[in-house]
Amino acid sequence: MQTLVATPVGEARITRYPAAGTARALLALGHGAGGGVEAPDLQALAAALPARGIAVALVEQPWRVAGRKVAPAPKTLDQGWLPVLAELAGDGLPLVAGGRSAGARVACRTAEAVGAVGVVALAFPLHPPGRPERSRADELTKSGRPTLVIQGDRDTFGAPGEFPELPDGHRLVAVPYAGHGFAVPKRAPFGADEAMELITRAVGDWIAGLG
Repeated sequence: MQTLVATPVGEARITRYPAAGTARALLALGHGAGGGVEAPDLQALAAALPARGIAVALVEQPWRVAGRKVAPAPKTLDQGWLPVLAELAGDGLPLVAGGRSAGARVACRTAEAVGAVGVVALAFPLHPPGRPERSRADELTKSGRPTLVIQGDRDTFGAPGEFPELPDGHRLVAVPYAGHGFAVPKRAPFGADEAMELITRAVGDWIAGLG
C-alpha cells in the first residue's frame, strides 16, 4: 500500500509492508543519494521482516518522487523525512528509524526528534571514498538511540575497521566481502542471497531484542 505525505520540500511516498499477525515494531527505511527503495537490502528487509512481526515502511524522499536525479542537501533531506515519520508514528507501534547510506545519516540525525526507539544504519557513509579525514562519525555516535550498523567489509565509504569506538547501545555487524551496496564478488564463499540473509537476520534479531 502506497501513501503520499506532504512535506515542506514536496511529497514523499511511503510503501507499507504490514506485519504478519501481531506487529511488535515498525521499521521505516529511507534510501541513499544514488538510488531509491529498489535497493536490494531495502527490498530484502521489506520481504523478510513482516513474517517476524516487524512492519516495514519504505520511504521515498520528495526529490525521488519528483523524478529528480540528484539528492539535495542534508537539511532538505531531513525536512523530507520528519513529516513522514510523524505520519508513521500514528500507527502506535514502537518506531525504528533506518535507511541506507544517506538515508542512514538522516535516520541518525533525526532519531530523537521523531521519537524512535532505535536506528538501523545500513552502509553508513562514514566518509566520502578516499577522504577519511571528512568523517561523519558524530552523526552516528550522537544518534541518541540504540543503533545497529550493518557495514560491508569492503565499503569504500568506510570499512568496519575504520569506525570509532561506538557508544553503549550501538552495535556494528560486518558483511564479509561486501561493498557499499552489499554486493559480493564471485570469488566470495557465499552469494548475494546469503549476504541478504545475514542482513535481514541481524536486523530482525536486533529489533526483537530492543524490548
